[in-house]
Amino acid sequence: MVVKTQVGIIGAGPAGMLLSHLLDQAGIDSVVLERQSREHVVGRIRAGVLEWGTVEILRSAGLGERLDAEGDVHDLIMIARNGEDVLNVPTVSADGRKMMAYGQTAIQEDLFNAGDARGAQVVFEVSDVVPNDVTSARPWISYTADGMSERLDCDFIAGCDGFHGVSRQAIPAQTRSEYEKVYPFGWLGILSETPPLPSLLYATHQRGFALCSMRTPMLSRYYVQCPLEDSVDDWSDDRFWTELFARLPATVSGTIATGPSVEKSIAPLRSFVSEPMRYGNLFLAGDAAHIVPPTGAKGLNLAASDVFYLARGLVDHFNSGNDDYLETYSETALRRVWSSVRFSWWMTQLLHRFPSRSSFEQRIQDDDLAYLWASANARSTLTEQYVGLRLEE
Repeated sequence: MVVKTQVGIIGAGPAGMLLSHLLDQAGIDSVVLERQSREHVVGRIRAGVLEWGTVEILRSAGLGERLDAEGDVHDLIMIARNGEDVLNVPTVSADGRKMMAYGQTAIQEDLFNAGDARGAQVVFEVSDVVPNDVTSARPWISYTADGMSERLDCDFIAGCDGFHGVSRQAIPAQTRSEYEKVYPFGWLGILSETPPLPSLLYATHQRGFALCSMRTPMLSRYYVQCPLEDSVDDWSDDRFWTELFARLPATVSGTIATGPSVEKSIAPLRSFVSEPMRYGNLFLAGDAAHIVPPTGAKGLNLAASDVFYLARGLVDHFNSGNDDYLETYSETALRRVWSSVRFSWWMTQLLHRFPSRSSFEQRIQDDDLAYLWASANARSTLTEQYVGLRLEE
């Protein structure tokens, strides 16, 4: 069967569903194709720290009711060093923007609920998805649903299907430039139904990095740096809490409520960028084009800014015939991507222990931390980038 739409979207994660929502608000039709089930997409445990620009995008899209009721606004992060001193870093930009803790699971639920309300066309559990003729005026997507071969004809294709998706591979290898750094460790993370610390806390220690984060007032997310070869079976809850507390100052660990983990996973860390983010009438957004280590809290926020820029261009194209924003989408999005990639890399270098780091490199890291402790200007620079630069007009 052949279905026609204006924009075919591959991937029903936050990027794909937010794009579909923004297009619908402008009267533009889309169909979303998703490889996984709806339950699987909602159940993925991901980021939970939003830049204020992302909050504003969600609010302006009419998705702010639950966000404002349950989101926890932050104006401070803490950085602990060597299990001793704690540095408070205000996270309020010069123009008053802050951060908000609001989990990706909640955002995904909000987007699906909004999609249900507007009758969004989302096809789950599809396979054999292939973007075709992406440089033509009428690209199309072939896929299989319920055992039947299907075809989606469209004006544009938006690849929002993540790092392992098919969209990026539709751009010829000789046309893509890919940049990657794989880090020699992972993050072991747990969720516990316990009250979190009042502020996010990053810790750097000789034993490795740790992070105390949050999802809701009664759901905490904790991480410790671990070797890539470890598995979750190597880490009992008792071992995790013992290791976490060993990396934190006693003044902090003594305030943390422990409990059984309700989810436990190990995530490898990498920095990755694929250029360009447009090829013909195929556009990439979110993890399909770039990955950042979670240290800088940029992954979900970059997906939101990509979608903001892409939706703006598509709306102008369909509603006014102006292609200026579409023509500059890749360059505009990539400026923000590389800024966030650099910041996330810097935060990762600053706070982690690298197994092969030389004594010289270790002393440089120590001095970088000392400078952050001593300089208000250094902390101001961190704040500006952590809170996130304003979206380009």
